[in-house]
Amino acid sequence: MRQFARPRRQPPPGARVRPRRWRAWPLLAIAAGLAGCAPESAGAATAQLAALVAQDWAARLAADPLFATSVGEHAQDGSLPDLLLATLTQAAEADRALLAALEALDPEQLSEVDRDTRALLAREVAGRVQNFEFGAHEIPLNSDSGFHTALLRWPQELPLGTPAERAAYVARIEAVPGYIAQNVVHMRAGLARGMTLPRVVATGLGEALAAETRAEVRSDPAQSVLYGPFRAPAQGSADAALAQRARAATQRAVEALAAFRAFLDDEYAPRCRESLGASQLPNGTEYYAFCVRWFTTFDTTPREVHERGLAEVARIRADMQRVIDEVTATGEFRGDFAAFLAFLRADPRFYARTPGELLAFASRRCKRIDGLLPRWFEALPRQPYGVEPVPDDIAPRYTGGRYVPAPIDSTRAGTYWVNTYDLASRPLYLLPALTLHEAVPGHHLQMALAQELRALPAFRRHAYVDAFGEGWALYGEWLGQEMGVYDGPYEEFGRLSYEMWRAARLVVDTGLHAFGWERERALEFLTSNTALSLHECHTEVDRYIAWPGQALAYKTGELELRRLRARAEEALGARFDVRAFHTVVLGAGTVTLDVLGQRVERWLAARP
Repeated sequence: MRQFARPRRQPPPGARVRPRRWRAWPLLAIAAGLAGCAPESAGAATAQLAALVAQDWAARLAADPLFATSVGEHAQDGSLPDLLLATLTQAAEADRALLAALEALDPEQLSEVDRDTRALLAREVAGRVQNFEFGAHEIPLNSDSGFHTALLRWPQELPLGTPAERAAYVARIEAVPGYIAQNVVHMRAGLARGMTLPRVVATGLGEALAAETRAEVRSDPAQSVLYGPFRAPAQGSADAALAQRARAATQRAVEALAAFRAFLDDEYAPRCRESLGASQLPNGTEYYAFCVRWFTTFDTTPREVHERGLAEVARIRADMQRVIDEVTATGEFRGDFAAFLAFLRADPRFYARTPGELLAFASRRCKRIDGLLPRWFEALPRQPYGVEPVPDDIAPRYTGGRYVPAPIDSTRAGTYWVNTYDLASRPLYLLPALTLHEAVPGHHLQMALAQELRALPAFRRHAYVDAFGEGWALYGEWLGQEMGVYDGPYEEFGRLSYEMWRAARLVVDTGLHAFGWERERALEFLTSNTALSLHECHTEVDRYIAWPGQALAYKTGELELRRLRARAEEALGARFDVRAFHTVVLGAGTVTLDVLGQRVERWLAARP
C-alpha cells in the first residue's frame, strides 16, 4: 500500500504555499511594542486597537488562503496554508504577543463599539492559542467532512472568469499533494499520542473520496471534479497550455487523494482510539471544559449544561404531548409517545418520493417565508440565496441541511443545502423548521447582513460565534410560530422535535464527553425523544462524538435570545417593537452572548 512521505519543505512546482513564518515577526514586534506602552488618551487607545486589528486581519489572510478565498479576498487563490509544525508554533507565539497587547489596552479609553471589538478579537486569538496548545490541528477531520472533501468544492468557490483566475486555480490544485501530506503528518502525530477521532466515526471516512478516486478518474483525470472548469473547449494556445497543466496537476491531486483514502482506511481508522469522549484525549478533561466554554461563550461547566438540558427536555416533552393529544382528538392516531414517533417515521405521506419533490417543498417554503420577512425585520440583506442538494460525496454522513455562505461581493449567492440522500430519512414535517434555521430568518439573513456592516472591522463582519449564530437560527425556528410558517399539528410537532433535538444535544454531548456515555445510550436518548429519522439520529450522534462541545451552542444561544426578548418586552410593554429588537440583535454582527446582553441593556436604557 502506498504510504505518504514526510512533506517537503519546498512546495510542488507552480504552487504558492506561503509559510506563515514571514508574517509572525512583524506582528510580534508591533504587539510587543504596543503591550509595553500604555496609551495616554482615548485617541491613542483607539489607534492602537485599530493597528492590532488590521495587522491581525492581514496576517490571517496571508496565513490561510482558503479562509481568504471564503471572505472574498483573492490575492492568494493560488496558495494553500503552510501547516508545518514550526509555522504553527510561530503563529501561536505571535498570537500570544497579540493577546498581551490587547489586554494592555484600557477598555475605559475605548468607545462601546471598540470595547466590543477588543473583547471579540481577544477571545478569537485566545481560542487559536488554546486550540494549538491542545493539539486540535492533529484532528483535521469531522465525522462527515474535512479538508479532503472541502477541496472538491473549489470549482464552485473560486472565480474562474479570467486567465489569471484560472491560472491561480491550477496553482492551488498543484499544491494539493503537499497540503494533504502536511495534514497527514499531524494526524500521525495524533495517532502517536492518542489525539484522534474515535474509531467508530473514523471508520469509513474514506468513502467520501470514492467517486473522485475511482479507477476511471485515476486513468483519465479529465473526469475529476477538480478538472471540471477545463472541460469546455480551450480558447487559444494559452488556455490550451493551461488546460494541459491543469490535467497534470489534477492527476497528481487525484493520486494524492487516493493515497489519503488508503491512509484513512488502512492506517488511521484501525489505530484510532476506541474511547468516545473528549475527556479521554490527552489533557481531555481540560480540553472538553475549554470546548464547553468556547461554544457556549459562558463560564459554565459540563454538569450545569447537562442539567439545563434535562430540564429543557422535560419542558419540551410536555409540549410535544399536547400536540399528540390534538392529533388523537381528530381520530388520526391512537397510542403513546413512542407509538406516535413510529407512526411519523413510517407513514409515507410525510416523505417525498423524489429528490426534486423534496427540493421543491423546501424552495416553496423559502419563498413563503421571504414574503413574511418585512413585517419582522427593519433591514433585509441584499444578497440572495438558492436551494441545492447536499453534494453526493458527503451526503450519506451529512446532516439534513446546512447553509453555505458566499462573499457578498462575489458572483455567488448563499446556498441552503438540503440533503436528498435516503429520502425515507427526510420527513417533510421537519422541513419548515430546517428552512427557518438554515435560510431565513436564520443563517442566511444573519450572516449576509453581518457582511454588509461596513463600519465594523473585517474580522467582525466575517466572524462566527456558534452560540450567537446557531442560537439565532434556532430562535428563527421559534419565531416561525409567530410568523405563521407552520401548517398544522405535524409541522408544529416537527418544530418541537427540532427544539427537542437541540435540548437533547445538551444532554448527549456532555454525557458522551464528560460522563462516560456509550454511543448506544446517546442513540437511545435521541431516538426516544425526537421525531428525527433513525438514520439522522445515527449521523447526529457521530457528529457530536467527533466535534466536542459544538452541539451545545444552539440551545444555549436560543435560550439567551429568548430571555433577552422577554426582558425587552417586560421593560418596554406596549412600546416593544420586535423589528427594532431584531435590529439591535443583528446590528453588530456575530458577538458573544455577554456582549449581546450588554447591547440589549444599552438599547433599553436609551429608550425614551
